[in-house]
Amino acid sequence: MLRLAVLVLLLANAGYYAWSSGWLADWGLAPTSDAEPQRLRQQIEPDRLRLLPPAGAEGDATAPAPPAAPPAQVLASQPQPATAPAAPQPGVCLQAGSFDARQADALRATLAAWPQGSWQLDATPVAGRWMVYMGRFADEEALARKRSELRALKVPYDRPGAALEPGLSLGRFSTEEAAQRGMAQLAAQGVRTARVVQERAETSAFTLRLPAATPAQRAQLQAAGDALVGKTLRPCD
Repeated sequence: MLRLAVLVLLLANAGYYAWSSGWLADWGLAPTSDAEPQRLRQQIEPDRLRLLPPAGAEGDATAPAPPAAPPAQVLASQPQPATAPAAPQPGVCLQAGSFDARQADALRATLAAWPQGSWQLDATPVAGRWMVYMGRFADEEALARKRSELRALKVPYDRPGAALEPGLSLGRFSTEEAAQRGMAQLAAQGVRTARVVQERAETSAFTLRLPAATPAQRAQLQAAGDALVGKTLRPCD
């Protein structure tokens, strides 16, 4: 009985294996298959199938195409941005001097059209000067005799300048009082005919100052003829 049951079980297993493997398909005995080509035969109107990408995804057929790049000739005709101008060259402080009052007036006339604050004339007081003086002599012979007398007295002398020629200077002093004291000392040495004269009145000397002179301003000033009366521009003190 047990043997018969085992034999029946073996036959049942063999039959199931043959059925599941499709060996009995020719007799209509086979399980339903999901593999191709059976699935293809089950499709309904497959030619109407369309694959659409997700909404908003790149390459969406419904999205508008990007604008075409403008042709090169159109770009060339469009105005290009102007090149930024070069930064102005910074100026440097320069000065020249000194100038007397007449020369300062000529400079003011030359620089009158320059921007305000681009130049200035600084005045410096110049003290007067006095001289112990002998002269004017009638001729060169009288001048030579006086030189001989001064050498004998061991009194030094020099020329007084063109405005007081022919004559002799026995000393220059910054104040009239100092000149008077000098003449008194010379009188004690035997000098009798000297006197005190003012060689130069108190005045002002002017210095031209350009706080931020540019190369163009320097060239303009140097091209202004005799405005600088031979004086050179130099860095400010």
